[in-house]
Amino acid sequence: MPRLEHAGGTLHYEVTDLAPPWVGTPETILFHHGVGTDAGIWSGWLPALAGRYRLARFDVRGFGRSQVPGAGFAWSLDLLIDDALAIADAVGARRFHMVGESLGGTVAMALAARHPERVRSLTACSASHKGGSIQRVRQWREFIAREGMEAWSRQMMELRFTEGAVPPPVAAWFHRAQAACSADSILDLADLLIETDLSEELKRIACPALLLAPDSSPFVPLALPVEIRGLIPGAELMVFPGARHGLACSHAAACAEALSNFLARRAR
Repeated sequence: MPRLEHAGGTLHYEVTDLAPPWVGTPETILFHHGVGTDAGIWSGWLPALAGRYRLARFDVRGFGRSQVPGAGFAWSLDLLIDDALAIADAVGARRFHMVGESLGGTVAMALAARHPERVRSLTACSASHKGGSIQRVRQWREFIAREGMEAWSRQMMELRFTEGAVPPPVAAWFHRAQAACSADSILDLADLLIETDLSEELKRIACPALLLAPDSSPFVPLALPVEIRGLIPGAELMVFPGARHGLACSHAAACAEALSNFLARRAR
């Protein structure tokens, strides 16, 4: 897995390109995951997309194999946007399709609004634009201090997935990834999300936009993606019945198919 030194930290990334030679130069899709996981969350998306697009995934700063800054780090939305753009530059993608889940969806929306020249299309999954409306995260700091990361991860598994929504090996991987995360990264980024409001910026997004939303997220009520659809001109919303916040993992194949169809229709 290649790594990039950027803004005082190391970012690990990988590129999957299985496009046959007759495709020519495939367009790039850049994936940005949320808190408590790593680039592995996108694995189920690859089969539907890898034959037509070049897929760039990275472990977001603070997670997986990327640099973990630790307590007191000066997180900002601009830093996360700059990290994503640095990965795009490293893989040679001047323009790209941006896909983000949860925190990554918030970053993707902000990036599309602030750097329209870079983004061909935007896909936000289980994402909010107004952090003050995100439920439950204010409870995390006290819970983790009292119970620890293992207990937090077990609790989160119930909030991310309905029973049986993912096969046991996938659930075991997700739990391990969450429990191994830095509490500082999770809590500080949760605070950053709570302080974020992109309502006015969303109106400036000009690229095609797809919103993938679970109808039962304990963190992002369905009213939020509905509101986002009304703010981004021409945005499309696809709702997944019975899905919780871990939609990008539990419904990976369906999400990837929705993205593939969307790009074929809208992003030309």
